[in-house]
Amino acid sequence: MDYLKIRTMEGVNVREVATFLGFAGVSTMLPIYIHLQWLTGPIVNAILILVLFIVGIRSALVLCLVPSLMALSGGLLPAVLAPMVPFIMISNTILVLSIDWFYNNFKDEQKGYWVGLFVGATAKFLFLFFSIKIIGKLLIKQELVVKVAQQLGWLQLATAIFGGVIAWVILKWLKRF
Repeated sequence: MDYLKIRTMEGVNVREVATFLGFAGVSTMLPIYIHLQWLTGPIVNAILILVLFIVGIRSALVLCLVPSLMALSGGLLPAVLAPMVPFIMISNTILVLSIDWFYNNFKDEQKGYWVGLFVGATAKFLFLFFSIKIIGKLLIKQELVVKVAQQLGWLQLATAIFGGVIAWVILKWLKRF
């Protein structure tokens, strides 16, 4: 049994785990305590991108699932938007996968980052926009659809791009680019 514990711990990078837990803690608690989407949105998007580049794609994808649940439970996301949570999770995943793919497939990594950010932010926005159109008709009172569209529409595009800018500045400062 001790051999199994030792072999398991050999594959664990304590620094990466601690970094992931720190970022996960901030992205989890931020929507509970700060109810300003224009502030929490860019920070959470920046954290998703930072985790992608500092810890790795798997951790970033796991983290894509957490903030929207906390935003719902903390009140930043109104309860009427609960049916949108899975779509928000998918949209976060779209953003992270787009940045990762373009970054890794462009000869110029910085250009790949920016193309990935803008493609990912646009894809995230479009996915949420069309999800609202479909889910709004099925699950949400029609008078609330306009408010839902405002919260999950253009603001998502702006917060994703601004979060990408914040992440880029931090990554430059950390000399990751």
